[in-house]
Amino acid sequence: MRVFKNGEFISCEDENRNFSVLVEDKGRIVYTGDEVPVRYQSARVTDFKGKCVVPVFSDTHMHFESYALFQSTVDVRDCENFEAMGKALNIYIEKHPKTKFLPAYGCSAHTVAEGRLPERSDLDQMTNLPLLIVKYDGHAAVANSALISQFPDDVKNDEGFCEETGWLYQNAFYKGVNFITEKVSPLKILDGMYKAAGKLASSGVGYIHTVEGVGYKNDIDIDTMRIAAKGLPNHFRIYFQTMNVEKVAARKMKCIGGCFSLALDGCFGSEDAALSEGYANNPENKGFLAYTQEEVNDFCIRANRAGMQITMHAIGDVAVEQALNAYEAALKDTPRSDHRHIIIHADLIPEHLQEKAAKLGIYIALQPAFLDWKQEPESYLNTILGNRASKILPLRSMLDKGIILSAGSDAPCTLPDPIRSIYLCCNHPNPAQSVTPLEALKMHTLWAAKTGFDEDDHGSLTDGKYADFVVLDKNPLKIPAEDIKDIRVLATYLQGHRFDENQKYSIAGLAGKIAASAVKDKLGH
Repeated sequence: MRVFKNGEFISCEDENRNFSVLVEDKGRIVYTGDEVPVRYQSARVTDFKGKCVVPVFSDTHMHFESYALFQSTVDVRDCENFEAMGKALNIYIEKHPKTKFLPAYGCSAHTVAEGRLPERSDLDQMTNLPLLIVKYDGHAAVANSALISQFPDDVKNDEGFCEETGWLYQNAFYKGVNFITEKVSPLKILDGMYKAAGKLASSGVGYIHTVEGVGYKNDIDIDTMRIAAKGLPNHFRIYFQTMNVEKVAARKMKCIGGCFSLALDGCFGSEDAALSEGYANNPENKGFLAYTQEEVNDFCIRANRAGMQITMHAIGDVAVEQALNAYEAALKDTPRSDHRHIIIHADLIPEHLQEKAAKLGIYIALQPAFLDWKQEPESYLNTILGNRASKILPLRSMLDKGIILSAGSDAPCTLPDPIRSIYLCCNHPNPAQSVTPLEALKMHTLWAAKTGFDEDDHGSLTDGKYADFVVLDKNPLKIPAEDIKDIRVLATYLQGHRFDENQKYSIAGLAGKIAASAVKDKLGH
């Protein structure tokens, strides 16, 4: 048991409260108020000395295992030119001489001096090792000759693969990723997962929705994630990226969908998000839809009948409409009052589709980082979208219509940074779409927990919930919205214990935590 006092606690409950004392016992909150009750006078005390305390932050859309993988390999998004990319890759190779395959992440035409994406010939000059660099938006990749020579025919023959440039788009990209993931050691992934979880916790992120399932044989990545989650410090809700409802049901999972096989369209970076009007720089191009309406309807009907929560990627307005039509068909087939089906991204969602989403009770897991993204700058969005660029992520409008919004990073596409994400929600490039600091906090706490059916345990500082909270150096409700970006996370507490990213780690130690968690689950505690 521990008493935390002299804090500026922000509860983030439906009816927000502010208080100065919180008491934790066995990992749960047992009291919140402004005085320490007599019954807790003998407990250990932590004095926050006036610092602000909020519920632990959430991230309601990331590809955690991919984020973990690229955290432990090479991130090239800050490289200023191709030469710097090559140096970064070769520094990694020198440090890891046994490397036989090199995955890297983050190339963008908007951040390098060359002003274009690297191609096969550029990668060939960087290394002779098989190399794949995934584009910053996570929807395309480029391979060098050494890797292309290993690609199976179903990758090489896909219309999304260009042998001359080495680029893989749409289905070719997904097939290529499925192929290369088999080359990554499970131990390397596990090690990366622990380090990534620690980095997230240190930045205040303790509750995570991750979409997994990218083509490992026998879906070993799903099972690895489910097992590892029991030993990681954060709480995970796992979404299985498949349209195979029976496969998800066999694992007794209730969450299905995400990106990859559930990506209804592409993205702005590849100019293949599905739009009702053509791209401003190429009016003949309206993007693409990965499936027919009938195919998406069929999937949603089957998953909804099975009582599952569905989440699907849709960026352009045509894809958003396709998702809403499918949810409407599924709920007409099998009505459910509390389904909490999700659309991921919904970057372009005009008012009539906002109204439809609100009527159907659809939740939206969006990415505020896309509002100010160095790898995909405003100038580029204006070029490809014209005046539609100012209509991306209409936060104020969606909240006013009663849609529950939650925030995520889409990591590894953007690096998780909840403080910056909250700042962007309050400082939208279109000022009319900005939200209040308290609303932004709830997008990263309470509403995120509700999106995952986890509000009984997470999302607010409420008696009975986990004592998961973040200590900040400033109160976001008491400073100008433009200063929120400068707030620092001072500490993260998970189940009442301060998280230490520097604590010693070993695979054996992680295995012990997983075993202990399994025993705890079996005992029903």
